[in-house]
Amino acid sequence: MPFKTIELTNANAINEQPAKLRHFYKGFSSLSANPGSRLYDMDLVKQDIINHFNTKKGSRVMNPNFGSIVWDLLMEPLTEQTRDALKDDITTICTADPRVSASQIDITEYPMGFILEITLSLVNDDQSSVLKLTFDQKLGIVTQ
Repeated sequence: MPFKTIELTNANAINEQPAKLRHFYKGFSSLSANPGSRLYDMDLVKQDIINHFNTKKGSRVMNPNFGSIVWDLLMEPLTEQTRDALKDDITTICTADPRVSASQIDITEYPMGFILEITLSLVNDDQSSVLKLTFDQKLGIVTQ
């Protein structure tokens, strides 16, 4: 009995390729408006960056360098020094996430705060998207 007969139930099983990876990153939204909703790829990265901006720098226990300084600068006029500080902060936040790189950052002032437009590109894919955040003195952060 040197040979054993093996029967294949599906003749195409050998030629079938594994399913292509659809999503690089998977996660869940922590927003109470969408409990249990799943986020993938760029949507997940955007939500993580928004969460980073929602945290005031110095307010996180055991990690005082986490967060954003935008909340401290919200009442300040948009001078060249303020603009540079905001760009440095945005760049630091975006480079802290290894999944994405920021290719363009635009800061606009309006009477009640700032509007940030950040062009994000996934590092391992050709996806890119613009994240538009409005920081308002009364409303807080608003995404568009």
